[in-house]
Amino acid sequence: MIQQTDIPDIKSITDCEAEALCTRIRAGLIDSVSKTGGHLASNLGAVEITVALHRVFDFTRDRLVFDVGHQCYTHKILTGRADQMSSLRTFGGMSGFPKPVESCCDAFIAGHASNSVSVATGMARGRTLLGEDYYVIALIGDGALTGGLAYEGLSDAGNSGEKMLVILNDNGMSITKNVGGIADHLARQRLKPQYLRFKKGYRKVTSTVPGGKTLYRITHRIKKAVKETLLPCSFFEDMGFTYLGPVDGHDVKRLTGLLRYAKDIEGPVLLHIRTVKGNGYTPAERNPDQFHGVGRFCVQTGEPLSAGSPNFSSAFGVALCGLAENDRRICAITAAMRDGTGLGDFSRRFPTRYFDVGIAEGHATAMAAGMAKQGLVPVFAVYSTFLQRSYDMLIHDVAIQGLHVVFAVDRAGLVGEDGETHHGVLDVAFLDTVPGMTVLCPSSFAELKTMLAYAVKDVRGPVALRYPRGGEGAYTADSGTEPAVLLQQGSDITLVGYGVMINEVIRCAELLQQHGISAEIVKLNTITPIDTQVIQRSVSKTGSLLVAEDVMETNCVGRRIAAELALSGTAVSRMALCNLGRSFVTHGSVAELRKLCGLDGESLCRKAMEVCTRG
Repeated sequence: MIQQTDIPDIKSITDCEAEALCTRIRAGLIDSVSKTGGHLASNLGAVEITVALHRVFDFTRDRLVFDVGHQCYTHKILTGRADQMSSLRTFGGMSGFPKPVESCCDAFIAGHASNSVSVATGMARGRTLLGEDYYVIALIGDGALTGGLAYEGLSDAGNSGEKMLVILNDNGMSITKNVGGIADHLARQRLKPQYLRFKKGYRKVTSTVPGGKTLYRITHRIKKAVKETLLPCSFFEDMGFTYLGPVDGHDVKRLTGLLRYAKDIEGPVLLHIRTVKGNGYTPAERNPDQFHGVGRFCVQTGEPLSAGSPNFSSAFGVALCGLAENDRRICAITAAMRDGTGLGDFSRRFPTRYFDVGIAEGHATAMAAGMAKQGLVPVFAVYSTFLQRSYDMLIHDVAIQGLHVVFAVDRAGLVGEDGETHHGVLDVAFLDTVPGMTVLCPSSFAELKTMLAYAVKDVRGPVALRYPRGGEGAYTADSGTEPAVLLQQGSDITLVGYGVMINEVIRCAELLQQHGISAEIVKLNTITPIDTQVIQRSVSKTGSLLVAEDVMETNCVGRRIAAELALSGTAVSRMALCNLGRSFVTHGSVAELRKLCGLDGESLCRKAMEVCTRG
């Protein structure tokens, strides 16, 4: 594992020393992530560009905005955090994403894609308006360019005239193809140091000598015509960028030279680099998707140290394939998360009914609305936090017309090591505001299968199934599709839960029993709309209520239940609403975070005992 003492003064190292440093960092990343898990392939692909950036810029002042941010490990190592890599993504340890509270060198929190150019443009304008002096860089991958927000940012940045740099890390998607060997040759020539020096001097001379500006305009038009015919740069230059590239993103010497040149150019610059995802580690190069986000693995073989276990995502994929076998109207949509959402098998078995739209959740929702309007049954599998991008389309394109679109909301609730940007703790609140929406919450694989069939065949209008990352708990039964069911009779307190949080509620009831407290358990299968009849009958008997859920407090299920009970005149003498409050939750294992937030069985038991002993 790489240590802080292994990191030299990066501003003073030679090109050869920079290459050696990249080799050490790459080996350190492989060793470190093999022990902690994390995002490996993307970080291996960004080592050289990160080292080159740190050789040229000072990120205690200059601003580096990562897109997504999962490729920031080398940046963290170079900014004094090498010794913390052993705590990566662990509770109380270092985040796997940029985090300004960790270091002044982390310019901006990043966890979702396609926003870096917009953020960097705002920073550049802030610098200019405040009369300050620093440089702003956005590092964006080609995958993030599948998101529409990236083009909104590029369009405005190119037109802004601001001095800023956008680095396009192209590791798979061809932006525009070169035209043969001549184009390759010209691309190499125009990036040579002597050409760049000549270009800089030519601009300076023609701006001062008589008639020089006219001469420059004429030669520039001729050069531009040739480039537009042969080189893949007209798209960005038409937006207003000075385009540099494409260039080998693993040549740290060449990258350093280009960055120094780009730093002196006035106005927005786009540097197009080509990299290999997983570069330098054969297993990651062969299977970059598998090594995008990994658990602990064997460095020698690349094999995971623990076998994968069944999870809700895979259970969803199996269930959807079963339904699609008998209904050709069923289609599956993903936003660049095929395997993460369990749709790998569906994509192979039903390729004409499988659609990966890239990082474009808003488009996916609007497209699903169009499919539903024409008689298909679209199922959009999407992580909870990524669905947030689709809120306008949920309202405007789906809900107003009452279209039957099924949303498979994966990673609902606390997700663990990815932290604030990935916890699915807001969907319960915002989905409830969508008119006509039905939200189902399976607590087991069996219930997921039953509820998915119900959502596809029986529900009218928009419907969402929300389920967590990972596997099921002790509860493995199937309670059907009734809105609410009574799992356990009791007389002293009513405990309410939904989804996999029902496991903590059951544990709470077991602990209460040891203290002589009889708990009645109500499990909600549908949380939008809520049918409170079962809860009303239970609370009328027990007089006490505790609702447990791993979501934010605002518009949580507990608050809605409390309001409904008050409106119905149901007397509740004692009540506790256990949730995540109004603050974002840090990273760590789900078990650790539940305990931190008072949502594990033991914490719920203590809270329930407080409720029962109130006067």
